[in-house]
Amino acid sequence: MLTKRDLLRSAAAIAAGAAIARPSRLMAESYPDIIEAKDIAEEGFIYGLPIVMNYAIMYEYAVDQNSGQFKAPFNQLKNEPNVYTYKDTAIVTPNSDTPYSFVWLDLRAEPLVLSVPAIDPKRYYSVMLCDGNTYNYGYIGTRATGGEAGDYMVVGPDWKGETPAGIKQVFRSSTQFSLAGYRTQLFGPDDLDNVKNVQAGYKVQMLSAYLNQTPPPAAPTIDFPKIDKELLKTNFLDYLDFALQFAPAQDNEKEIRAKLARIGVGPGKTFDFKDLPMEHKLEIGLGMKEGQRKVDEAVATAGKTINGWQVAGLPGDSAHYNGDWMKRAVAAQAGIFGNDPEEATYPYTRVDGDGQTLDGSKHNYTLTFPVGQLPPVNSFWSVTMYDGKSQLLIENPINRYLINAPMLPGMKKNEDGSLTLYIQKDSPGADKEANWLPAPNDTIYLVMRLYWPKTEAPSILPAGEGTWQPPAVVAQ
Repeated sequence: MLTKRDLLRSAAAIAAGAAIARPSRLMAESYPDIIEAKDIAEEGFIYGLPIVMNYAIMYEYAVDQNSGQFKAPFNQLKNEPNVYTYKDTAIVTPNSDTPYSFVWLDLRAEPLVLSVPAIDPKRYYSVMLCDGNTYNYGYIGTRATGGEAGDYMVVGPDWKGETPAGIKQVFRSSTQFSLAGYRTQLFGPDDLDNVKNVQAGYKVQMLSAYLNQTPPPAAPTIDFPKIDKELLKTNFLDYLDFALQFAPAQDNEKEIRAKLARIGVGPGKTFDFKDLPMEHKLEIGLGMKEGQRKVDEAVATAGKTINGWQVAGLPGDSAHYNGDWMKRAVAAQAGIFGNDPEEATYPYTRVDGDGQTLDGSKHNYTLTFPVGQLPPVNSFWSVTMYDGKSQLLIENPINRYLINAPMLPGMKKNEDGSLTLYIQKDSPGADKEANWLPAPNDTIYLVMRLYWPKTEAPSILPAGEGTWQPPAVVAQ
């Protein structure tokens, strides 16, 4: 099973492999010297990390029916009837606030139409459109479009056509394959049937079906290369090479695409790592390791540090990144498929207020929100616990993975009206258990989520510069 660390760490851990007896075909194609190849591999890793991460998840969710994480084939909606738990391992730092619905879109043959029902404006929901470049290129939902019912069309990068009557908005993906990720707010365990009723109103259909017309010819069948943690050790650039054929180059990609083409990566190039001589394998491996080191370092320092929390507006659309491949890689590694800051902002931390690593085997911790200083949101907020190494939800005795705003009525406030969360591996006692966020017996990764953050003061926006600041985690 592909977990976050398998994906991110082993991607750069390239095995040297056996020396090649025959000369590589690439050597006759003005292949760069080994130093330049190393530099290209480093830059290519940073550029390609989100693309390969996206492919790995798409493969588990929509291609490999035996992956253990499979949801549904392309262009078929899968509603998750529950929130995510420790058993869900394909997506890094998964949200456990809102039951997900997913549809992986194959836009090669024709557009798709996403229809949503009328939804009570008190129940937050969003449909995030994220393409193979991990660009968030559009939103449907409470913040973006309101609670009314509507039909929305998603088209591929090369689609040309008229917008049919009845379509409220057209969204264009920069890649032929794309993800629509739905989040539907759950107010509590007894609200699950209501969420299922909302999910039942989500509808996905091909444009031809929506128009009751004869469909166009089907797109060619694709032999998707298998991906897992072992293959990823040696095949990272092979996967990037494969994925790029479905992603027409944008203007700000031409330079990096040209560099990658020099080492055989890109549409029509068919990169094969095993074709390379030993010295090139080693240099490319070193380049990719250096790329991973730089991404790790950038994740740790992204945005602004506030009371130990990193607050950064990482995810966004193509214009948001504007060719900053490191920024895009950091967004993916910190939490792939994250929302734009205006939709949800994610302070995250691995350290307490003194900068010491959070470790449930060494300390108990508290997080206290002073009176009147809960996270300022139009919708709701949460604090979610993850294993510090894998960034996955952790198994715990009370099956609690987060504390969020809908839980406030059942929580105990301090005498002065402030709210303290108890972050530790063992129960803080029956009188405090309602405020307990179970921690692993190891390192901790905490993510705060502010859904639809307020824009007027106090606000966390602009991310890292706002007037509201997350309080420090305090070691006891």
